Amino acid sequence: MMLGCAGDVIRTPGSNHRASIHVIAAATLEPIERASTDELRNIQLERLKWSVRHAYDNVPHYRRSFATHGVHPDDLTSLDDLKKFPFLTKEDFRSNYPFGLFAVAREKVVRIHASSGTTGKPTVVGYTARDLEMWAALVARCIRASGGRPGDIVHVAYGYGMFTGGLGAHYGAERLGCTVIPMSGGQTEKQVQLMQDLGPDILMATPSYALNIAEEFSRQGIDPRSSSLRIGIFGAEPWTQRMRTEIEERLDLEAVDIYGLSEVIRSGRRRRMRRKQGRADNLGRPLLSRGHRPIHRPCIGGWRGR
Repeated sequence: MMLGCAGDVIRTPGSNHRASIHVIAAATLEPIERASTDELRNIQLERLKWSVRHAYDNVPHYRRSFATHGVHPDDLTSLDDLKKFPFLTKEDFRSNYPFGLFAVAREKVVRIHASSGTTGKPTVVGYTARDLEMWAALVARCIRASGGRPGDIVHVAYGYGMFTGGLGAHYGAERLGCTVIPMSGGQTEKQVQLMQDLGPDILMATPSYALNIAEEFSRQGIDPRSSSLRIGIFGAEPWTQRMRTEIEERLDLEAVDIYGLSEVIRSGRRRRMRRKQGRADNLGRPLLSRGHRPIHRPCIGGWRGR
């Protein structure tokens, strides 16, 4: 299923990239992107029940852990019940390395990614064909929500390989219908050359590397603000509001945040901009204290978050 265009970019005469107005036609959005809060919560609960049951039935570690904590998949009757269930820790990943936490037969896994393993053994994550389809669809939605449209040129400067950033961005952009430049990281001088020659609309990279690219533009005597870029989708490392402002001012684009983690699909989990928030229909993010008590915090628009 290809994702349709969510609208056109309207520019007023003399406006810069960040002054662009994106008109999103609601009729082109997926139903979940127009769902009410109650509908979203019901979908989250339905999918969470399936995931907990699937893990319990197929992963010995979960059966042992649930038994130790005195819980069973049938105890999950509301989202609030999530606090009853045990965390999965880094030590659990290490003790079940490499494939002990797979919930399907290894033969059904079509791709493997892994963390860097800087603090020990890497976290190994297996993806089925269906996982990859969902991952691409989620990243496509993230790009579209950030202002990307079919036909845009996306310059991917995340690393390709065991790290999930490059391939996640690549297949998500293709799924949306964009033209992908699979540059990967490094070769900064060539990055700038290709941006000048190919005219990408969107840059996907770490925020620190975006600043390196801006520096290389200047080193070559080119004003970074003169590039064709209008959107930057950055992630894979922490960054501050000050850094966001610096990137936007130096490259004259709108900088948005995309984040995730290897254990639950890297890059594409959600995306965030000032005044805007992504949906959480595929992967919710409840916040729990060390005592497994929900932490309620105010969210954008006055919602209460968990």
